[in-house]
Amino acid sequence: MTKMITKENVPDLLSKLTDYDIYAPNESGALVSYKQLEKSVKSDPALEFSNSRKPPKEVFFPQTERMFDFTIEGSRITEVHEPERSNRSILLFGSRPCDARAATMLDTVFNWDYTDPYYVEKRKNAVVISLGCKEPEDSCFCTSVGGSPSSTAGSDMLWTDIGDRYVVEPITGKGKAILAAGGDLFTDAGEADEAAATACKEEAEANIKRHLSLDGVREALEKSFESPYWKEFADRCIGCGICTLLCPTCHCFDINDVVTKGKAWRERTWDTCQDSYYSAHASGHNPRPGQASRQRNRIYHKFLYMDKNLDVIGCVGCGRCISGCPVNIDIIEVVEGVKGAYE
Repeated sequence: MTKMITKENVPDLLSKLTDYDIYAPNESGALVSYKQLEKSVKSDPALEFSNSRKPPKEVFFPQTERMFDFTIEGSRITEVHEPERSNRSILLFGSRPCDARAATMLDTVFNWDYTDPYYVEKRKNAVVISLGCKEPEDSCFCTSVGGSPSSTAGSDMLWTDIGDRYVVEPITGKGKAILAAGGDLFTDAGEADEAAATACKEEAEANIKRHLSLDGVREALEKSFESPYWKEFADRCIGCGICTLLCPTCHCFDINDVVTKGKAWRERTWDTCQDSYYSAHASGHNPRPGQASRQRNRIYHKFLYMDKNLDVIGCVGCGRCISGCPVNIDIIEVVEGVKGAYE
């Protein structure tokens, strides 16, 4: 059931999908981010990009999210109500395969010991169309952590760029529904198209330049918690948190109440374990007093704790933490280095 769509017909397809709130890649200067398309405007999303600066996880897990409102009279809360939310289906168009795969990890986290209604509500009827990577960035290492530039994990459709058109593979029933809605904008892919898509996938995978061996990592982490190794590389960390804030699988958040005259609301905002306030206790004690313990926590969380608790490595190899770090801390070098830290 492999199909094809020309690049010039993509805006027409998105215009047809009126039952969805559509989020697609948008180019602003040198940066690409995911924006909601205006329903009344025929949009031409960015299609020629390697990866977005921020992951599209914010479509389902916003950077700041209003949880509920409450009214205050004097010192008493007199009324609590949730803000009105859209019940429309969401279409995330143009996700890279690493980010679609990251969403499956967030699905597990937000449905683990407690079902998070804010996240689950958005994901319930969501459709994800992934664009296979054509030219992976130098920092990508998805093949080392179970992914690939054409992975279908977390995707309802995979589109492969073969020049002036895409070869389209529906993965789920939701993907097939998009094919039906697109009608004659989709045509049958020929043998030459399918062969070109296969060649594109193979070339992209061969162009992954960075590699991480996970052999022995879990065992090394279990033995090196107290190792001075963590201070060695963390001495240059400035605690900016960009590694976690750009990560498609990081999911920590802070909750705050915003109070104005007569009313208030509670909101949650992305948080980072690299900030000293993150683990500070009300007593003044902080169990992670320095950057060494905070960087150690980041690595342990992704490569040991999530592996133990959820049976998944909490990294998809997108490389954002490498390319975004202002002091050139490289997660591949850090994880490889821990293997000898306890010897």
